[in-house]
Amino acid sequence: MESRNKKGGAIEHYAPASAERRSPSVGEVTAAHGSPQTIGTEGNGSGEPIVTTVDELEASKKGRFAYFKTRDFYIVLVLGQVLALCITSTNTFSSLLVAQGTSIPAFQTFFNYVLLNIIYTAFTLYRYGFKRWCRLILKDGWKYIILSFLDVEGNYFTVLAYRYTTILSAQLINFFAIVMVVIISFLFLHVRYHITQIAGILVCIGGVGILIASDHITGASNPMNPISRGDQVKGDLFALLGAACYGLSNVAEEFLVSKRPLYEVVGQLGFWGMIWNGAQAGIFDKRSFQTATWNGKVGGYLTGYTLILALFYSLAPLMFRLASAAFFNISLLTGNFWGVCIGVKVFHLHIHWMYPIAFVCIVGGLLVYFVGRKVLGEARKPWLGKNQEKGVAGVGTARRKVVRSDNVV
Repeated sequence: MESRNKKGGAIEHYAPASAERRSPSVGEVTAAHGSPQTIGTEGNGSGEPIVTTVDELEASKKGRFAYFKTRDFYIVLVLGQVLALCITSTNTFSSLLVAQGTSIPAFQTFFNYVLLNIIYTAFTLYRYGFKRWCRLILKDGWKYIILSFLDVEGNYFTVLAYRYTTILSAQLINFFAIVMVVIISFLFLHVRYHITQIAGILVCIGGVGILIASDHITGASNPMNPISRGDQVKGDLFALLGAACYGLSNVAEEFLVSKRPLYEVVGQLGFWGMIWNGAQAGIFDKRSFQTATWNGKVGGYLTGYTLILALFYSLAPLMFRLASAAFFNISLLTGNFWGVCIGVKVFHLHIHWMYPIAFVCIVGGLLVYFVGRKVLGEARKPWLGKNQEKGVAGVGTARRKVVRSDNVV
């Protein structure tokens, strides 16, 4: 596909810029070390001139803690906690809605997809033009249909879980998404995990284990929404199914945002998600919608839920580019701690002495995860080629560091 349109230059390069500009053939390079060279246009490569290679970049800093010396490491660490706070906030709003007598798991997320569609599909139309956008739908629409289906079901079952279980229980089960991500990435994206990455994941899961032990000791529950033991099992199963869908959608989104512009991926997710979610809400939430409580508080909770979830969807693709779906999910495990901090004020929960220990354990696992990683960390994707020539030169990508182009977002 062309990366230039009627509106001007491309924001993210993933194909030859135009018919007038000749794209260099694969292997057209200069031999001199350090001289500008051109990566071929195989796949979605942009054919942009580069001043270095991936190997040269990764050789710029050496040692087992090379990645810790980069700015990206701290961006990834902070971004992970911002996302964890976002997801914890949406979980809190879900519990508050249930406490008000409003449980509409499909309809609740509908406004999020509408908002994403308004923002990102509108911008995609501006960049591509209507005809090119239609060609995108015909050629690649099926990929985004699958992605949006998994995402919609992940949201649906996660929100539905709060009808039957507690905020803490549902959050704890989310670690199953990590298992799905690691398995799918290994089998289909050929990601090979270093021993320290496996150790980091296990340490993070160990921190979750401490949280589970604490909840078992204290019998943690949401006092605003008492749950029977039988219903909690049902809610936990819904949370487990939601986590599985999230894991699959996370891997799919990581793959797509490494090859396509962010605004295209998020816009398509919002467009198809709005259709999937609207149909599902009309089928399954009709009775719940009629019996739900509607007042100012409910309206405020829905507004807060929608805005924070839209922010989450806007930031998550950056994490998938800078790091990976696996690190994205283990970063969210700290949401259990943030959930309790919020719960102390909102639901009058009590922080058990084991919670701070669990939080430190999870953060420690996040640090261990990157021990031994080189300068690019996980931004270097194995499915994009040696110099990431099959990917886009977008914000957070290894290819942008190679291309050094200013005309990307």
